[in-house]
Amino acid sequence: MSLSYACDPEDHVLTELVEHVLVVTINRPDRMNSIGGTVLTDLSRIFLEAEHDDDVRVILLTGAGRAFCSGLDLKDVSSGKTRTKSTGATRINETPPMVMRRMDTPILCALNGAAAGYGMDLALGCDLVLASDRARFVPPIRRGAVPESGGTWLLPRLVGWHKASEIVMLGRILEAPDIERLGLANRVVPHDELMDRAMAWAKELAHNAPLAVQAAKRTMRQGLDSTFEANSQAVMAEILQLFRTEDFKEAITAFMEKRDPKFEGR
Repeated sequence: MSLSYACDPEDHVLTELVEHVLVVTINRPDRMNSIGGTVLTDLSRIFLEAEHDDDVRVILLTGAGRAFCSGLDLKDVSSGKTRTKSTGATRINETPPMVMRRMDTPILCALNGAAAGYGMDLALGCDLVLASDRARFVPPIRRGAVPESGGTWLLPRLVGWHKASEIVMLGRILEAPDIERLGLANRVVPHDELMDRAMAWAKELAHNAPLAVQAAKRTMRQGLDSTFEANSQAVMAEILQLFRTEDFKEAITAFMEKRDPKFEGR
């Protein structure tokens, strides 16, 4: 199944499908891509549609302009302009971070600038992060809040309890070198190279067998909340399913013929 991704320059979230890579851009540059208007419902809808679209093998998430996402738009929240009713995203399990958590489609973040509060959680919730040397993380503690969209769950698992406590409770801004040093990004690259490098990574990921990539993400995600033995059994079940796919047959044939495989996701 292939869905149509409409793209109006006035939309709060833009989409473009390029060679199995769905580029998703938060598009409120005049408001530092803050979470307001229809951003929440648009992101949830797009992620859910992409998860069921065979043409989408990778999602590349970024922001328009000089920021990635500055967090909740407090002006819109206070005035009631942040709309969520159109997709029922008022329920916590339908917010973007919750949807991302359940997805098997890999998500690559091109962290092009500042990510504060909710925006920081969105970036951390991605599977891979390429960061611009202008990127920064801004924890929300000094705004009288906590990372409400996954950060308090993710950070202890990403950097350990003590470092997570330092990041969350002290609330110091993390500049690009800090982000890389703490392992919160796979790479920090020159700003002008970010999108080219991110697209190259996304296309490389999309070139791999999509069913195997999804299974890898799924079993790693499940492994965070299971024992070694339970995860080993889950992995074995996935392997047995993958052995029956056309992609596995293609991989073996391509290896024998000394050529690159062409995976179809079947």
